[in-house]
Amino acid sequence: HESPGFFPWERKAMTEFLAAGFHDVWREKNPTLKDQYTWWSFRTAARARNVGWRIDYTCVDAAIRDRVKKTWLEMDQMGSDHCPVGIELK
Repeated sequence: HESPGFFPWERKAMTEFLAAGFHDVWREKNPTLKDQYTWWSFRTAARARNVGWRIDYTCVDAAIRDRVKKTWLEMDQMGSDHCPVGIELK
């Protein structure tokens, strides 16, 4: 609970962001998928072990939520400690 990206104030800010009407549409469309990350530490070779965090989001407000056709993570894309995320609207 006391590490960057997971501090109490950061979790509170994300909770408030979602409560304000924004939706994490990737999670909504993939509620049961596990071990899906968008960031892995270079220092610990975490990507090779798929030990990461999902810290890059596709969030939309309620006004366009129904227009989300698909959203995805490109976990196989190399070149950064983050992977691209995508969203397609109708």
